[in-house]
Amino acid sequence: MIHFFKKPVSHLALPEKFTYPFHYTPHPLCVLAAEEVKEYIASRKEWQEELASGKMFGVLIVQTDNGITNNEENQIAYLAAFSGNLAGKNLHPYFVPPVYDLLQPEGFFKIEEEQISAINIRIRELENSSSYLNSKEKWKIETEQAKAVLNQAKAELKMAKEAREIRRQSSPEFSEEEQASLIRESQYQKAEYKRLEKEWKKRLEELETEVRHFDIEIERLKTERKERSAALQRKLFEQFRMLNAQGEVKDLYTIFEQTVQKVPPAGAGECALPKLLQYAYLHQLKPLAMAEFWWGDSPKNEIRHHGYYYPSCKGKCEPILQHMLQGLEVDENPLLNPVHEEEELEIVFEDEWLLVVNKPAGMLSVPGKAEDRDSVYHRLKKKYPEATGPMIVHRLDMATSGLLLVAKTKEVHRDLQAQFANRSIKKRYVAVLDGIVLSERTGSTGRIELPLCLNPLDRPRQMVSREHGKEAITEYQIISESERITSKSENTFNESNRIDELERSINESRKYTRIIFYPLTGRTHQLRVHAAHPEGLGCPILGDELYGKKADRLYLHAEYIEFRHPIYGDILCIQKEADFHKKYD
Repeated sequence: MIHFFKKPVSHLALPEKFTYPFHYTPHPLCVLAAEEVKEYIASRKEWQEELASGKMFGVLIVQTDNGITNNEENQIAYLAAFSGNLAGKNLHPYFVPPVYDLLQPEGFFKIEEEQISAINIRIRELENSSSYLNSKEKWKIETEQAKAVLNQAKAELKMAKEAREIRRQSSPEFSEEEQASLIRESQYQKAEYKRLEKEWKKRLEELETEVRHFDIEIERLKTERKERSAALQRKLFEQFRMLNAQGEVKDLYTIFEQTVQKVPPAGAGECALPKLLQYAYLHQLKPLAMAEFWWGDSPKNEIRHHGYYYPSCKGKCEPILQHMLQGLEVDENPLLNPVHEEEELEIVFEDEWLLVVNKPAGMLSVPGKAEDRDSVYHRLKKKYPEATGPMIVHRLDMATSGLLLVAKTKEVHRDLQAQFANRSIKKRYVAVLDGIVLSERTGSTGRIELPLCLNPLDRPRQMVSREHGKEAITEYQIISESERITSKSENTFNESNRIDELERSINESRKYTRIIFYPLTGRTHQLRVHAAHPEGLGCPILGDELYGKKADRLYLHAEYIEFRHPIYGDILCIQKEADFHKKYD
């Protein structure tokens, strides 16, 4: 399970702290390890068809201070893992084993799973049986028939009543005998209707009883399935006893008790990094650094690119890793470090009612949950203490730079937000895509309509969902395509980001697309997803570490905004060129 590097690595400095798994640049050792793992994966031809649909793999750099070798060079090694299972199995010689092998044939999971599968089969048999379907259809038909017959009978009763009333009014000197005859006629007709209604009710009850006999059994089986599934899930997650660097053990149910969802999501504990850390702790290996990469095609809804590195998922892994990383010295979340603390916020336009600022990349628009974090809102609230209302009219992603509209009064804020709501405000973004957009597929202009929603298991990522997503529309215009040969001094993946010579050589010759986006809606990460998704441009924005590859920044800039002044009624057009506009001409 432990792999020693094929090439010398003694010239590479070891990481000072363990990787922060939710926001990182792969350490050079991780890049080397990942390349070796990729070679191995490519050599396994029998897996290629399955892997073409996509799978996440991970590497963990470890120090083997346990007597495995006396060779100082070989004290640094790596472990490899895959998420979920591979080729129908959890156990493969090259990769670390799962924390718990739920696929073992004699294990309780497989046995109980077979029982639940048998219940599923019985439910499907009942739901699709000819007796059940015929009974339901007959009940439906005769219910409609009863309704029609009884409605007709009611109509005839009403007509007979109206006829008797006409006879009474036309013959005011009715005898008592004639009056009694009309009453008997009315009573008889009502009694006949009651008899008819009773007959149909009895008939429908008999048919409903036949249907209910099946429904009750189906519902009983579904209840049993639900109870057995919940019990199995709980028992299963109790087998996932996760270690940390301090030797403490917690099962998944205990770990997730403190979260909002309370119960572990399906697949928790089966991702690559928890497997890697568990194996390292069990075998007294010291974890030094990690990286996870995607192999194969992108999933239908999420965005993954072959060979790209990705952070660990939040929904499944964050609570687990918060426990498993205890006892390790871990890098700080770089997003928490204020990068513009000493810089003045550039104001592009201002009057007594509103202003437009040029938000730098890496600064929040609003503080979010961490109220003390540097943000445009904090800066302006301090600068304009007399301002009323929320001030920030719309938002830009933290990684996006550009024009941000700010109101000094709540009335102006309300007016500007209404302009956003009715889509009368026009915005233009400029971006650099990490690759070439195929002209035969997209042309120089186009329109992307992919509905978006939050990925609940991997915040803050967004996903394409035609079932749950909100409308998201982007128009675009390709400006230019170019191939740029980077030098060491210009390379966006520089030494400060800890990418070594191997990774640099991979990125030496890269192709780029300069593009303009016109968003017609304002969904979270809309431009980033529409650029990166296979059904969009299939080409992520340069520096988009959520949906593409990390660089020195996200190359997305809000360069133009046009709106009606809430007080004067004039149309204002504000523009601010991106600081990277000449870099990729």
